[in-house]
Order: sequence, then C-alpha cells, then structure tokens
Amino acid sequence: MKGFVFHGPGQAAWQDVPDPAVKEPTDAIVKVGAVTICGTDLHILKGDVPEVRPGTVLGHEAVGEIVEVGSDVRTVRPGDRVLISCITSCGRCRFCRDGSYGQCRGGGGWILGHRIDGTQAEYVRVPCADLSVHALPAALRSEDAVLLADIFPTAYEVGVLNGHVRPGDTVAIVGAGPIGLAAIVTARLFAPERIIAVDLVPARLEAARRLGADAVADVREAPGQLVSDLTDELGADVAIEAVGVPESFELCTRVVRPGGHVANVGVHGRPATLHLEELWIRNVTITTGLVDTYSTPTLLRMAAAGRLPTGLLVTHTFPLQQMEEAYEVFSRAGETGALKVVLGGEQHAELAVPAA
Repeated sequence: MKGFVFHGPGQAAWQDVPDPAVKEPTDAIVKVGAVTICGTDLHILKGDVPEVRPGTVLGHEAVGEIVEVGSDVRTVRPGDRVLISCITSCGRCRFCRDGSYGQCRGGGGWILGHRIDGTQAEYVRVPCADLSVHALPAALRSEDAVLLADIFPTAYEVGVLNGHVRPGDTVAIVGAGPIGLAAIVTARLFAPERIIAVDLVPARLEAARRLGADAVADVREAPGQLVSDLTDELGADVAIEAVGVPESFELCTRVVRPGGHVANVGVHGRPATLHLEELWIRNVTITTGLVDTYSTPTLLRMAAAGRLPTGLLVTHTFPLQQMEEAYEVFSRAGETGALKVVLGGEQHAELAVPAA
C-alpha cells in the first residue's frame, strides 16, 4: 500500500509502505475512506515535534471501513464504517478512567502519526479499537464526519469548555484557521453576546463571519483596541489562542479581562513570554491542553442531526493519491484560501484502492 511518510524536517513523500497487520488483540485494521491534513502535521514537517521519527506515516484523522479486528475487539466488526479518533484510549489507566484520554498511559494518547504510523495511508492499524473508533451514522458524509476526528473536539474541549464560555460572554478567538473556525461554531452553542475573530488573512476573516463571528479584526490593525471598544474597556471574558505562535498567545493575555480565561489551543514550537508582572494581579486563568475527545459522541450526534456545520470548513478535496498536492495547497493557505482539505470521501470513492 501507499502512505505519506515523514523523512525529517521539510521532507515527506507519498510512497510504498508495508501493509498494517493486527499486532494486539485489541487492534483494528481500517481501510481509509477519507482523511484530512491538520495544522499539527505542518508543525511536524517544520520540525516542531521532534519525537516524530523519520519513517513514520503521518496523519491522525480519518474515516474508513473496518476490514479486520483482533480477538478482543467487541464494539466494531469488519464492514463497519467508522470515525478514527485522533486520540487512542486504553480505557484502563488512571487518566482514561478520569476521561483524560489524551494523557493515556496505557499505550494511547496522541500516537497515530506521532509515535506510530498514522492515517494518511490506504490502510491504518488502530490500537485499542473499542474506545478509539466510533461507528458512523449512514446519513453522515465522510467529508463532514472526518472533521470530528480532531478539530471540532479540540476546539470545543480545549478552547470553548476549558475557556468556560457562558451565555452573554464576549469571546475573542485569535486565529481563524480550522481550529479557530471550529471554536466559533462550538462557542455559539453557549449563546455568547459576541464573538470576535482575529486573523491576518482576509479570506479567513470572511469565513469567520459566515460561521458566526460578530466582529473580525486584522491582527495588524490594533485588535486589542477593537476588543476594548466593544466591551467598554473591560476586555474579553474568554480569549482562545488558536494559532500556536508567541505573538498570538501574548495577544490573548492582553485582551482578556480581569477574572477572564485564556484557553490555549495552538501547538507551540517556540517559547512565549508569560508576563506575570502584569497578569498576577488580574486573576486571569490560563489553560493548556491536548484534546481528550470525550465529546466526540456528542458532536457526532449533533452533526448527524444537522446541527454542526462541519462541512462548511472544507474548501478543497482530492483523491487520496494526491496527498503531496494536498499538502502543498494546505501549507500555502494564505494564497490558496484553504481552510480544510479532505482526501477521499464519497466523491472520490471510485479511486479507492482495493484490499490486497
């Protein structure tokens, strides 16, 4: 089969790789039907995630069909159409028993495309399948469902829920990429008074408006002043960092009100300055986190009911074999207007590679 293999910073290729096989009785082998590219994958390619070893197949988001399961798998069987979660859960360790699946110490956590081969391939081995894949309703398109593997639970849990968004709040979201846009959609579930989106790409700010932002600001044009003007100089109740660079984190700490919450979602490859000399007196709560995906079943139900417009974030689709072209388009989002790219899916089903 073929997969998209990381060979070191700046180097990756769609190439022949060994077919995955069941190694543990809790494994499942999934034929990939639709996959997407995450901003975290771009961080890996830049060298920001050094624990990813050369030779690893990238990707941690996919929809597909179960083709084989280990002897201990109970919740899915061959032929089932499933969502592969970006987080693998053993279900037994202390963290999994608390619902903190992202911190799993039983062989899970974020492992796909990180510590083991991931989903950007024709087939993928999913460990701990009973808790790490979700059966999909027939009515939910693969192109829509695949965004529930990572960006929607990440934005919802690490941004909206960690930020304690409440009715009547002002929410400032710094970064209107896929995570920031998913944060807009899920923050609206809590009826905030206003959502302010900040970015430097006009197309992304326009997408933010379409998805529910009440105001938008170019990061180069004093967004802090806009937040101040809209809140009678109080500041945002919640500031969600959805980029992963020092400047965006530091902007969040400047626009949040006393007693407010800064929820960092972005993956940072460089240190950011924490101005405790200014923040210590303001009662600001700062949270970080890796998604746990405990919300995935709820989000799936909402999407199946038509109450979560995931598909509106998909701007480009490709056959699976055009992985390198898809990466090129996604990595130049400022020029291409790419929000989320999906490879495979129903419209490219005829190009799926048959099982060996």
